Amino acid sequence: MVAENNNNKEGTLSASMDNNMKGTNFHLEVHQKEPALVKPESETRKGLYFLSNLDQNIAVIVRTIYCFKSEERGNEEAVQVIKKALSQVLVHYYPLAGRLTISPEGKLTVDCTEEGVVFVEAEANCKMDEIGDITKPDPETLGKLVYDVVDAKNILEIPPVTAQVTKFKCGGFVLGLCMNHCMFDGIGAMEFVNSWGQVARGLPLTTPPFSDRTILSARNPPKIENLHQEFEEIEDKSNINSLYTKEPTLYRSFCFDPEKIKKLKHQATENSESLLGNSCTSFEALSAFVWRARTKSLKMLSDQKTKLLFAVDGRAKFEPQLPKGYFGNGIVLTNSICETGELIEKPLSFAVGLVREAIKMVTDGYMRSAIDYFEVTRARPSLSSTLLITTWSRLGFHTTDFGWGEPILSGPVALPEKEVTLFLSHGEQRRSINVLLGLPVSAMDVFQEQFLQI
Repeated sequence: MVAENNNNKEGTLSASMDNNMKGTNFHLEVHQKEPALVKPESETRKGLYFLSNLDQNIAVIVRTIYCFKSEERGNEEAVQVIKKALSQVLVHYYPLAGRLTISPEGKLTVDCTEEGVVFVEAEANCKMDEIGDITKPDPETLGKLVYDVVDAKNILEIPPVTAQVTKFKCGGFVLGLCMNHCMFDGIGAMEFVNSWGQVARGLPLTTPPFSDRTILSARNPPKIENLHQEFEEIEDKSNINSLYTKEPTLYRSFCFDPEKIKKLKHQATENSESLLGNSCTSFEALSAFVWRARTKSLKMLSDQKTKLLFAVDGRAKFEPQLPKGYFGNGIVLTNSICETGELIEKPLSFAVGLVREAIKMVTDGYMRSAIDYFEVTRARPSLSSTLLITTWSRLGFHTTDFGWGEPILSGPVALPEKEVTLFLSHGEQRRSINVLLGLPVSAMDVFQEQFLQI
């Protein structure tokens, strides 16, 4: 399929970007060789592999890059080492070598065919530090460092994982991955990439994958015991979608260092009769601030409902807890909904309280109810008038090591939807948090003003 989509030809991809260091218009070119298929090193299980209802909900492609540069080791062996290790780690993660299909029940499932992961070797026309700032999503430029199946008509024609290793003239290289979220959540993806690195260094897996996802099967009969407003479609009274259409979208990264987080938490607990202990977590304060500031920036009408969605790791909340190394999605979306006027006019502590209540909602019963809700309705969460926060700040992607040390930089190529905001750890001891988001130009100016007022 891949060779056919690419006409069996090698290709050169290019993108223009501003190189602020040189003050010139730098032109990045990436020469991709013909895609190859990396199969598991030894025979693995065949047949259909079950995906839970938590996997069904988020079948989107997540594109990430990892930049490696070692003073002791050049990039000459990078492709060979990473490719061989991939073949070995796929014995443990065998569904990744299969292909998505539709089960007799009309759901996504994996046909474990051992077809293999699509792997591309590429070369860039520059040194790695010339590609500019990768701490903010830049699909036009960073997209050249991952391999997309451009002719795919639907999700079934895209392999669960594609990998590209791009070598740079400085001796560094970038590993670019496209991974379908239905295969794993952030924790599962981190464990896979770190296991891949361990194999590359000749080490045993610290956390072997637990592959049986039937432990999260829907109940029979299904029991919907909770109100699942994460699926609610909210009317766009404020014409937010038209604003995104009329204006270009800007992507920016806002760094909340420990001092700024401390100030924000202080602001978030002022006038906080509703907050027990007069304290809050960094996540509660950041989520509340971004929700209010983004809502204000988009100039939503006061009677417009606005929804906050974010994922909660359910691994320790399920009863019994999910086994260590659970390979699939163990996250559940929780939510809070209120009117814009109430969110903006009330103190920040009000929004913090809403975030806290959303976290408390996530119990074993709530998660089982969400699984059963999808079984009955096949509904997916609605993003209308919504902010969806994805938190990578606690994920250890920065510890991945294929033998060239930990990545000097890592991050997403793009935000999957305009409603998505990403929290990433940053800086010394990973104590700062970068907030990445995209907004129309006029809204971004307002958001930045609010950030500077902290």
